Amino acid sequence: MNIRPFQTGDEAALYRVHHEAIHRIASRDYTPEQIHAWAPLRHDPGPWAIKMRHLRPFVAEVDGVIAGYADVQPGGYIDHFFVSADFPRQGVGRLLMERIHEEAAYLGITELTADVSKTAQPFFARFGFDIVELRFPVRSGVTIPNALMRKLLLSRVAV
Repeated sequence: MNIRPFQTGDEAALYRVHHEAIHRIASRDYTPEQIHAWAPLRHDPGPWAIKMRHLRPFVAEVDGVIAGYADVQPGGYIDHFFVSADFPRQGVGRLLMERIHEEAAYLGITELTADVSKTAQPFFARFGFDIVELRFPVRSGVTIPNALMRKLLLSRVAV
Protein backbone atom coordinates (compact mmCIF):
# COMPACT_ATOMS: atom_id res chain seq x y z
CA MET A 1 0.00 0.00 0.00
CA ASN A 2 1.29 3.45 -0.82
CA ILE A 3 0.14 7.04 -0.66
CA ARG A 4 0.86 9.29 -3.63
CA PRO A 5 -0.19 12.74 -4.79
CA PHE A 6 -3.27 13.19 -6.97
CA GLN A 7 -2.62 12.92 -10.69
CA THR A 8 -4.76 14.23 -13.52
CA GLY A 9 -6.68 11.19 -14.71
CA ASP A 10 -7.54 10.00 -11.16
CA GLU A 11 -10.87 11.86 -11.14
CA ALA A 12 -13.17 9.02 -12.27
CA ALA A 13 -11.60 6.49 -9.90
CA LEU A 14 -11.90 8.94 -7.01
CA TYR A 15 -15.58 9.45 -7.79
CA ARG A 16 -16.10 5.67 -7.68
CA VAL A 17 -14.43 5.54 -4.25
CA HIS A 18 -16.54 8.47 -3.05
CA HIS A 19 -19.77 7.03 -4.43
CA GLU A 20 -19.22 3.48 -3.20
CA ALA A 21 -18.09 4.59 0.26
CA ILE A 22 -21.32 6.53 0.66
CA HIS A 23 -23.64 3.94 -0.90
CA ARG A 24 -22.06 0.86 0.69
CA ILE A 25 -20.65 2.10 4.01
CA ALA A 26 -22.40 5.33 5.08
CA SER A 27 -25.74 3.81 4.10
CA ARG A 28 -25.85 2.09 7.50
CA ASP A 29 -26.22 5.51 9.16
CA TYR A 30 -28.25 7.44 6.57
CA THR A 31 -31.55 6.90 4.79
CA PRO A 32 -31.69 6.00 1.09
CA GLU A 33 -32.99 9.52 0.38
CA GLN A 34 -29.97 11.05 2.17
CA ILE A 35 -27.54 8.72 0.40
CA HIS A 36 -28.90 9.57 -3.06
CA ALA A 37 -28.84 13.32 -2.31
CA TRP A 38 -25.25 13.06 -1.06
CA ALA A 39 -23.94 10.87 -3.90
CA PRO A 40 -26.36 10.79 -6.83
CA LEU A 41 -26.19 7.90 -9.25
CA ARG A 42 -25.70 10.40 -12.08
CA HIS A 43 -23.17 13.17 -11.80
CA ASP A 44 -21.47 15.64 -14.08
CA PRO A 45 -17.80 14.60 -14.29
CA GLY A 46 -16.66 18.11 -15.28
CA PRO A 47 -17.29 19.89 -11.96
CA TRP A 48 -16.05 16.81 -10.07
CA ALA A 49 -12.76 16.87 -11.99
CA ILE A 50 -12.32 20.58 -11.29
CA LYS A 51 -12.97 20.01 -7.57
CA MET A 52 -10.45 17.15 -7.37
CA ARG A 53 -7.80 19.21 -9.17
CA HIS A 54 -8.43 22.02 -6.69
CA LEU A 55 -8.32 19.74 -3.62
CA ARG A 56 -5.17 17.90 -4.75
CA PRO A 57 -5.89 14.91 -2.50
CA PHE A 58 -3.51 12.21 -1.38
CA VAL A 59 -4.38 8.93 -3.08
CA ALA A 60 -4.00 5.53 -1.40
CA GLU A 61 -3.27 2.59 -3.69
CA VAL A 62 -3.30 -1.12 -2.95
CA ASP A 63 -1.62 -3.17 -5.66
CA GLY A 64 -2.14 -0.34 -8.14
CA VAL A 65 -5.86 0.06 -7.32
CA ILE A 66 -7.08 3.32 -5.81
CA ALA A 67 -8.37 2.36 -2.35
CA GLY A 68 -9.02 5.79 -0.85
CA TYR A 69 -8.21 9.47 -0.93
CA ALA A 70 -8.13 12.45 1.40
CA ASP A 71 -7.00 16.06 1.36
CA VAL A 72 -5.96 18.72 3.80
CA GLN A 73 -6.21 22.36 2.78
CA PRO A 74 -3.65 25.02 3.80
CA GLY A 75 -5.95 26.22 6.61
CA GLY A 76 -6.21 22.71 8.07
CA TYR A 77 -9.64 21.81 6.67
CA ILE A 78 -10.10 18.22 5.49
CA ASP A 79 -12.68 18.49 2.72
CA HIS A 80 -12.71 14.87 1.50
CA PHE A 81 -11.76 11.66 3.29
CA PHE A 82 -13.06 8.46 1.69
CA VAL A 83 -11.99 4.82 1.72
CA SER A 84 -13.27 2.37 -0.85
CA ALA A 85 -15.88 -0.10 0.36
CA ASP A 86 -13.67 -2.76 -1.26
CA PHE A 87 -10.84 -2.08 1.23
CA PRO A 88 -12.47 -1.83 4.68
CA ARG A 89 -10.38 -2.16 7.82
CA GLN A 90 -7.14 -2.69 5.91
CA GLY A 91 -5.29 0.38 7.18
CA VAL A 92 -6.11 2.64 4.23
CA GLY A 93 -7.82 5.27 6.42
CA ARG A 94 -5.03 5.14 9.00
CA LEU A 95 -2.38 5.73 6.34
CA LEU A 96 -4.33 8.63 4.86
CA MET A 97 -4.82 10.20 8.30
CA GLU A 98 -1.11 9.80 9.07
CA ARG A 99 -0.28 11.49 5.75
CA ILE A 100 -2.62 14.37 6.58
CA HIS A 101 -0.85 14.81 9.92
CA GLU A 102 2.56 14.77 8.20
CA GLU A 103 1.40 17.44 5.75
CA ALA A 104 -0.06 19.53 8.58
CA ALA A 105 3.26 19.39 10.44
CA TYR A 106 5.14 20.34 7.26
CA LEU A 107 2.81 23.31 6.63
CA GLY A 108 2.83 24.42 10.28
CA ILE A 109 -0.93 23.85 10.64
CA THR A 110 -2.00 23.97 14.29
CA GLU A 111 -5.60 22.76 13.90
CA LEU A 112 -7.34 20.21 11.70
CA THR A 113 -11.08 20.47 11.06
CA ALA A 114 -13.58 18.48 9.02
CA ASP A 115 -17.31 18.12 8.52
CA VAL A 116 -17.59 14.43 9.37
CA SER A 117 -20.40 12.00 8.60
CA LYS A 118 -22.03 10.00 11.38
CA THR A 119 -20.30 6.95 9.96
CA ALA A 120 -16.79 8.42 10.10
CA GLN A 121 -17.06 10.17 13.49
CA PRO A 122 -15.74 7.20 15.52
CA PHE A 123 -12.74 6.91 13.16
CA PHE A 124 -11.90 10.62 13.50
CA ALA A 125 -12.37 10.39 17.29
CA ARG A 126 -9.75 7.60 17.44
CA PHE A 127 -7.30 10.10 15.95
CA GLY A 128 -8.03 12.72 18.61
CA PHE A 129 -10.74 14.76 16.89
CA ASP A 130 -13.56 16.15 19.03
CA ILE A 131 -17.05 17.16 17.98
CA VAL A 132 -17.36 20.94 18.04
CA GLU A 133 -20.84 21.28 16.58
CA LEU A 134 -23.58 19.09 15.13
CA ARG A 135 -24.57 20.34 11.70
CA PHE A 136 -27.51 19.79 9.38
CA PRO A 137 -26.47 20.71 5.83
CA VAL A 138 -29.07 20.41 3.07
CA ARG A 139 -28.21 18.94 -0.31
CA SER A 140 -30.81 18.67 -3.08
CA GLY A 141 -33.48 19.54 -0.51
CA VAL A 142 -32.45 16.74 1.86
CA THR A 143 -30.86 17.23 5.29
CA ILE A 144 -27.71 15.14 5.75
CA PRO A 145 -26.51 15.48 9.37
CA ASN A 146 -22.81 15.59 10.16
CA ALA A 147 -20.51 17.11 12.78
CA LEU A 148 -17.78 19.69 12.67
CA MET A 149 -14.83 17.95 14.28
CA ARG A 150 -11.55 19.52 15.33
CA LYS A 151 -8.14 18.41 16.48
CA LEU A 152 -5.65 20.84 17.94
CA LEU A 153 -2.09 20.04 16.92
CA LEU A 154 1.10 20.89 18.70
CA SER A 155 2.49 24.05 17.22
CA ARG A 156 6.10 24.19 16.27
CA VAL A 157 8.09 26.28 18.66
CA ALA A 158 11.22 28.00 17.39
CA VAL A 159 14.25 27.30 19.55
